[in-house]
Amino acid sequence: MKADLGDLSAFVAVARARGFRDAARATSSSASGLSDAVRRLETRLGVRLLNRTTRSVVPTEAGLSLLARLEPVLSEVESALDVVNGFRDTPTGTLRLNVPVSAARLVLPSIVPRFLAAYPEIRLEVIADESFVDVLAAGCDAGIRYEERLEQDMVAVPIGPRVQRMAAAASPDYLARHGRPVHPRELLEHTCMRARFASGAMIRWTFERGGETVTVDPAGPLLVQVGGAIDLTVDVALAGTGIVYLFEDWLRPHIERGQLEPVLEPWWPSFSGPFLYYPGRRLLPAPLRAFVDFIRSDAAQPAP
Repeated sequence: MKADLGDLSAFVAVARARGFRDAARATSSSASGLSDAVRRLETRLGVRLLNRTTRSVVPTEAGLSLLARLEPVLSEVESALDVVNGFRDTPTGTLRLNVPVSAARLVLPSIVPRFLAAYPEIRLEVIADESFVDVLAAGCDAGIRYEERLEQDMVAVPIGPRVQRMAAAASPDYLARHGRPVHPRELLEHTCMRARFASGAMIRWTFERGGETVTVDPAGPLLVQVGGAIDLTVDVALAGTGIVYLFEDWLRPHIERGQLEPVLEPWWPSFSGPFLYYPGRRLLPAPLRAFVDFIRSDAAQPAP
C-alpha cells in the first residue's frame, strides 16, 4: 500500500507536536494543510491514527506504532537529502533553536549576527522557552541549556561564556533608605523581587564565600515566572522598590551606569556556562552542522 511521503511527514509532525497548530509552526506550514494530509493518510490506510478533541491531538495505538516506525526512517531520508546540500558552496535551509530567555538575551547577540553574515542562505528561527523540551518533538534542530538540564543521550557543545555568576543588586536610593546587607541572611529583612519556574518551583537565592554556601528565600511584593517577565524585576529594582537577583551579565550594564549597586558581591556564586545540545546522530542537517562548526571555531579563537 503506497502512501505519499508528504502525508507521512505531516502525520509525524502532528503526532510529535500533539496538535495541528504547533505542528504548523514547527514545519512552517498551515494547520489546515496538515489536517488534510493526515485525513488523506487515514483514508488510504483505513485506520484512525489520531484522536482529535478541541483541546488535544493524541495518537491512537495504531498511530503510535506507525510513528515509532516512521521517525527513524524519515530521519534517514532527511539526512540523505542533506548530503546533497553538503555539495553546495554554502549551506542553505532553516535552523531552529530552542533556548532559554537568558541565552537569547546574553549569549546569542554576540554570535547570531556573525553567523548569519557567514551563512547568508541559512534562516535562523529562535524559540525562547524556559521548560526543558524534547527538541525534536518541538520541531527544533537543537537547543541551549545548562549542564544540569541536559539529557545524557545528547551531544553538547560549549557555547557562550564558560563561567557565569548570579548577582544581587538594588538602586542607590533603596540602599540609602534600607541599608546594605553584609550577609545573605540579612536579605530576609529586605524587599526582594522573586521569580519561579513554570513548574511552580521558586528560584532560591544562593550565595557562596570561602567555602560557605548560604541559600535564602527572601520575601517581596513581586513574583514573576522565569521568561519574558523577568525584565520586570529589573525595572522594579531600578525604580527603588527592592533587590533583584539575576545573571550578572543581565545586571552589569545598569551597574556600570550607576543605576544599580552590587549587593553582597563577594558572595556572588559562579557556575558553568551553557551548552548547545542536539540529538546524537551520524548525519546532521547542513544548517545545524554549519552552526556547530561555527561555534566550535569561535570557541577556539583566542580571547581579545
